[in-house]
Amino acid sequence: MDRAAGEALEIVRFFGGVIAVWLVLVTFIFAAFHIPSGSMKPSLEVGDRVLVSKWAYGYSRHSLPLGIGYLLPSSWNGRIAWADPQRGDVVVFRDERQRDGRPRNLIKRVIGIAGDTIEVRDGRLYINGEAAPRVLEEVRTFRDGRNGPLRTVTAYSQVLPGDIEFDIYEVSDNHPAPGWSPDDYGPVTVLPGTVFVMGDNRDASNDSRAPDGPGLVPLANVVGRAETVMFTMASCRREADLYCPTGRVWRGL
Repeated sequence: MDRAAGEALEIVRFFGGVIAVWLVLVTFIFAAFHIPSGSMKPSLEVGDRVLVSKWAYGYSRHSLPLGIGYLLPSSWNGRIAWADPQRGDVVVFRDERQRDGRPRNLIKRVIGIAGDTIEVRDGRLYINGEAAPRVLEEVRTFRDGRNGPLRTVTAYSQVLPGDIEFDIYEVSDNHPAPGWSPDDYGPVTVLPGTVFVMGDNRDASNDSRAPDGPGLVPLANVVGRAETVMFTMASCRREADLYCPTGRVWRGL
């Protein structure tokens, strides 16, 4: 083998190795998800690409690599687990309800774990009878999409037990929704083997509070934990006095 052929072979081996490592990462360890709605604003914006660790809680039917889980008998609804989601985790889970003829993946934040009692009263979140503290940050007005209507919300910093802090949006503390109110719910006790989830955009999230939401999410339906925003393909239009988030590359959740 001459020198040129040897160098070409080394290049092929190098890129082959890179591709192999990448395939292992995206098949067994991580998955990328696209955010299609604003239910997790301000933590996640429409268009964000989120890196999800499939191994964080073990593997279920919905996170086993290469679609192996869907080849298992339908009677198997368990998971190979070494950890459970915790309050404050942002999780991707499988919503088995049929929408457009097929199930779909949703992303929300874990608010309650097994044994917790969750209640929303006058817009305030209560966990086990205690109000979860929130601190006013600012009032924000932004355009819903590049050419959509203007929205005005109040941004708060929410704190869950264990000093878990993140930002939320509220339109008001008595915001109506068709047939129900996201600001008055419960109390409900989270059953073993499930988690209670909510969107950070509290008045615009079809979550465990909603009559047609996913309810208490079985741990077997959890795909993984969202770790970081890799990048976003969407950008808001810069307009005077309107909020427009920036710096959304490799930003942890």
